[in-house]
Amino acid sequence: MHQLLARKSADRLLAEAQAPDRQLKRVLGKWDLTALGIGALIGAGIFASTGSAIAGGADHVGAGPAIIISFLITATACGFAAMCYAEFAAMVPISGSAYTYAYASLGELAAWIIGWDLIIEYAVGNIAVAISWAGHFRELLGHFGIILPAWLTIDYRTAYQAADAVAAGATDPATTYLASAVSGAPYIFGVPLIVNIPAVAIVALLTVVLVYGIRESAAANSFMVLVKVAIVLFFIALGAFFIKPENYTVHGGFAPNGFKGITSAAAIIFFAYIGFDAVSTAAEETKNPAKDMPFGIIMSLLITTVLYILVAVVMTGMAPWRQLDTAEPMLTALQQSGSTAGILEFGQFVIALGAVFAMASVLLVFQLGQPRIFFSMARDGLLPQWAAKVHPRFRTPHVTTILTGVFVAVFAAFANIDEVVQLTNIGTLFAFAVVAAGVLILHYREPNRPRPFRTPWMPFTPIMAIAACIFLMMQLPLVTWIRFVAWLGLGLVIYAGYGYWHSVQRRRAAGSPPSA
Repeated sequence: MHQLLARKSADRLLAEAQAPDRQLKRVLGKWDLTALGIGALIGAGIFASTGSAIAGGADHVGAGPAIIISFLITATACGFAAMCYAEFAAMVPISGSAYTYAYASLGELAAWIIGWDLIIEYAVGNIAVAISWAGHFRELLGHFGIILPAWLTIDYRTAYQAADAVAAGATDPATTYLASAVSGAPYIFGVPLIVNIPAVAIVALLTVVLVYGIRESAAANSFMVLVKVAIVLFFIALGAFFIKPENYTVHGGFAPNGFKGITSAAAIIFFAYIGFDAVSTAAEETKNPAKDMPFGIIMSLLITTVLYILVAVVMTGMAPWRQLDTAEPMLTALQQSGSTAGILEFGQFVIALGAVFAMASVLLVFQLGQPRIFFSMARDGLLPQWAAKVHPRFRTPHVTTILTGVFVAVFAAFANIDEVVQLTNIGTLFAFAVVAAGVLILHYREPNRPRPFRTPWMPFTPIMAIAACIFLMMQLPLVTWIRFVAWLGLGLVIYAGYGYWHSVQRRRAAGSPPSA
């Protein structure tokens, strides 16, 4: 029990990060970090999952035009958590993010649980983003008359769902195209070969960029952020001309499903807010983390919240809310707006282009974050030491970057997006709650420790962050909880079999040298 609760002090964490063979390159400034945050935030959440939050789904009701309130609820919860992340990131500028913060405040077992949980946020979340990117890329290619075979662009479940819909009488071109994956695919031992090649390709490309260098990765992300913010602003400006005020009041009113619909949507669109915490994973590569980390985390959250609310106002004003339950709600809103054929075609092209850039930058930032968490865990001995190696020339954690890329690419090739999104949401909410608890506990244990950034309104802020995260977790379906608990159980088995016995902290306490 003593080992499970053993904490690693902030001073030791900082000292270990200075080892020459494990030191990352500090090149990022506050606007680089802000761009990383925006790059992670504006992606599949706003371009894809917002439609389900507005219109509802098989296991939840929608918010309707009241999605605006859902965004405010989720932004408030994330704002409380962001303050806690900012304090930790400034005080302990180490690449492990919530994992490192838990180690410094709650002990080794909590650190392992949160590190294992963060795989859900970053790696599993990126599977969903890669799948969504592939769908929008397919849409973009269509504007140039390039139609890829369906069996090379989707997953098994989507293909068979479409095939069942066609068998039941569906005749729309999109469903027919997806269904063709089953009939058009080559068969191996009687099983159709259906694989999402674009999703694999984008993950592979970004993995190469990330191995090459953090400066180059940040520059690529900044370019993509500029493009996608410009396109989001284009949608807001264009859609404002097609708003029909009656869409806010008819079709059941502003909040057609009441508070239940608003809170259910808040839990779903939380996927749109996953990412601001990814900024903290780059703390070890930041020139002045004490000042720049809080700025990047909070500024990226503020900018994206404003953009999200404007998009929600325009989207629900352009089309009846029930019609937005699609994988591309912004495109659907434009189609239902009554615009001319020329405006519609141009708008569809611009939005598809924006979605491709938006999700590529999300992939880049999340693929940057996950390897650095693995890197920190390996440095602590909870994962094999070879995972803590830094490339001698590029000074990046190349081993864990490549492993993460392979993991995401393999699952993105075959997985379905729906379950992945909800599992990512619950994992991230859990991480936010743990970080908030860590801030609260460390204020009690080490009240005099220097804090370049202090969480305001202590202890109100971390308590509210914990309460808000638990509330949003309770809005998610039971099946998501079952998968989450099973995932954590698997993690505990791995810790008991490897991490506990190879822990640097444990071996140091026992007087033994760290194992390889």
